[in-house]
Amino acid sequence: MTIQYVTKETLEQMKEELQHMKGVERPAASRAIAEAREKGDLKENAEYDAAKEAQGILEAKIAALEGALANARVVDESTIDTSKVSILTKVKLTNLKTKKQVIYQLVSEQEADLKSGKISITSPIGKGILGKEPGTIADVQAPAGVIQFKIEEISI
Repeated sequence: MTIQYVTKETLEQMKEELQHMKGVERPAASRAIAEAREKGDLKENAEYDAAKEAQGILEAKIAALEGALANARVVDESTIDTSKVSILTKVKLTNLKTKKQVIYQLVSEQEADLKSGKISITSPIGKGILGKEPGTIADVQAPAGVIQFKIEEISI
């Protein structure tokens, strides 16, 4: 698994989500299995099968989140270098074809949320602008072809 750089807030959210899964959802899944088991023959008990499958999915989610937490590294915003595009920087870009300007913050996959302007460093745009300096042009390989973005400014 790869190291994931996250903000302190995201790390706390991940921990809270894990606690909820272990403390609330896991006991609920066990109760659902027990209730279904009490209803008789397990060979023809669809409720039991569904409860076992839901428990398996929950355990897989718990394991994945535990793995992500183990590989999470908190990034201190005060140490971020704004001379080039890096994780947690906000970047003002100009699409050279449409002349449209956008501002994105580069974040980990876990934190990506396009509606709030947060894009993953592993997305096509994220990969294309990572490490670039203000004033440079980045060629971004998108599904529709190559898009050119000019890096206007970088901030936190």
